[in-house]
Amino acid sequence: MDKLPLVLDLTGTFVFALSGALAGAKRALDLFGVLVLSFAAANSGGIARDLLIGVVPPGAIDDWRYLGVSLFAGIITFYFSSLIVRMSNPVLLFDAAGLALFAVTGSSKALAHGLNPVMAIVLGMVTGIGGGMVRDVLLAEIPTVLRAELYAVAALAAAAIVVVGHMLQLPVVPVTAVALILCFGLRVMAIRYGWRLPIAKFANQPDPNIAKEGSKNSKKS
Repeated sequence: MDKLPLVLDLTGTFVFALSGALAGAKRALDLFGVLVLSFAAANSGGIARDLLIGVVPPGAIDDWRYLGVSLFAGIITFYFSSLIVRMSNPVLLFDAAGLALFAVTGSSKALAHGLNPVMAIVLGMVTGIGGGMVRDVLLAEIPTVLRAELYAVAALAAAAIVVVGHMLQLPVVPVTAVALILCFGLRVMAIRYGWRLPIAKFANQPDPNIAKEGSKNSKKS
């Protein structure tokens, strides 16, 4: 039980590293570029989480296992990317799995360091979305969290379940399982059916002064 957060954290690191490395391989990056993306995607959220709760140096830098898992996933992806891409939307599936795992570990670690429930939920979301945001920024893309179907909302839901379970003193393993399944399932269903939050609609409105000038000219003619 004591090792559960570490196991989840390393598992999330691995799947997020796969998503980052695969995104880099799809854009024909070299081996170094793929490894950089795998590490950035896998550890940025955890580093942000640790810095915000005062864990210095962050686990991703202090513990060699995070680097090892990230590089291992990157190398696998670089040499066997043709096998991985045969899956249906592999980047999105790995990203959804990493999102769920990091949202759970982020909120759990925040609670362990004495944060209040609301901020523990927020920190769980930040942990989940951080790696994907850095990955997309490095690839010069709009981050998925700002444009995709129910991304941050899924992370918030998972983190909220962990926090509520902690407050009610429910067993850790069932609560963790429900949070993981909910986040992953919600993200996959959102991708499949296009569920998303309302998006901003901006229409180019004609300048009223120009419209008035046009109407005067038409009257004169």
